Amino acid sequence: MIMEITLEGGKKVNASYNGFVIKTDQPVQAGGDASAPPPFDLFLASIGTCAGIYVKGFCDQRDIPTDNIKIVQTMEFNRETRLISNINLDIQLPNDFPEKYKEAVINTANLCAVKKHLNNPPQISVKATIS
Repeated sequence: MIMEITLEGGKKVNASYNGFVIKTDQPVQAGGDASAPPPFDLFLASIGTCAGIYVKGFCDQRDIPTDNIKIVQTMEFNRETRLISNINLDIQLPNDFPEKYKEAVINTANLCAVKKHLNNPPQISVKATIS
């Protein structure tokens, strides 16, 4: 698996992977043009969207409509460490959602590959080469 990261003009940094270009930028107050989400926002979004695709798959397999299901993700910021200390996912289900599947949909969201990687983080090594 290879992802190529390129440094564009201004504060733009893009990732090319599997035929897609994932664009990032910084907010205006950080010197960017705010033309794309910052990398950290994409990281945060990957948590909720990953849970979402698992919830959607669960519902699709059971012919449960998903148009009135949403996940609200909230993050708690620790000012001392300057890091996110808690991420909460609230799967908001409509009134007609089958009660018997409520726990199962939570368990399904917990299968998210992003969450699993955060619970068992990969080693990250950095090197520089001159070519």
